[in-house]
Amino acid sequence: MQTAAALLFPDALATSVTLPMEILQAASQLTSTQRRGQAQVRTLLAGQNRRALRLASGLRVLPDLPFEALPELDLLILPAIWRNPLPTLQLAQPLLPLISEFAASGTRICSVGTSSYLLAEAGLLDGRPATTHWHYFDRFQRRYPAVDLKARHLITQSDNIYCVGSVNSIADLMVHVVEDWFGSRVARAIENQFSPEIRQPFREAAWQDAPLTSHHDEQVLEAQQYLQEHLANPVAVGELAATLGLSTRSLNRRFKNATGKTPLDYLANLRMAEARELLRHSNLDIGEICWRVGLQDAGYFARRFREQFGMTPLHYRKAVRGKLFALAKP
Repeated sequence: MQTAAALLFPDALATSVTLPMEILQAASQLTSTQRRGQAQVRTLLAGQNRRALRLASGLRVLPDLPFEALPELDLLILPAIWRNPLPTLQLAQPLLPLISEFAASGTRICSVGTSSYLLAEAGLLDGRPATTHWHYFDRFQRRYPAVDLKARHLITQSDNIYCVGSVNSIADLMVHVVEDWFGSRVARAIENQFSPEIRQPFREAAWQDAPLTSHHDEQVLEAQQYLQEHLANPVAVGELAATLGLSTRSLNRRFKNATGKTPLDYLANLRMAEARELLRHSNLDIGEICWRVGLQDAGYFARRFREQFGMTPLHYRKAVRGKLFALAKP
């Protein structure tokens, strides 16, 4: 079971707590149906004590436990701070050692909006990429010059430290976490349930210290590059292995060790990802999209797409065209 907690303080923005918790609970419920009804995520709210806390929005929230009673965590959420973060920063000074302890233990920590000030004040962002709410970019940079502020990115990742610039972006990150914990099928179902028409995929929105190809096998990197460049063409693993001076068995073994997937599974994922982008951003018909990603059978493509993303290609296009947006890339 995965355990996630959010810290509560008076100026916390409620939606930056409730939205990620609801996404995680939905993923838990979906996954539990396949695992004998056992809950897969435990969510906790931690406060200064267990008394009800009135947030800046006027909502009253009852913490499950005090800060010091938090157990080992897989995910710690620092909710967005309403308006000027400095008063909260002063009150939260006793929390900084606790946050640092969780970071050192390997807990995935996510700050929402200006709660990145808490991470920076604890020294956890020095020399690391980070983002914050756009309104405070200049003030954040002046206060924390050692932080590598990524003003063009809504999400940043450095090891187990994540920053998101807005409440909308926490939804994108939670879908990524769900995929990491429970796999792509569950993540796609959750994505479709929580407004697929406005979602910006994590890989597009995030600045990451380590790229997708972050491993030390140069020949596997060559193979990945080859597959990326030949999506539309038939690919024979044996021929690819031969061009790299490897046996098919050796390429499969090394590729899986480096990426966690076989070359053909990796290629299939690339093709489905490219098809999804073409559905989002082009008016090409399904047959043309199939051709562009190296698939000849539209029926097979539709089945694979539905298996991976939880809906047919046409339903997906209709959903994302509702409120489709795209960020300007630097």
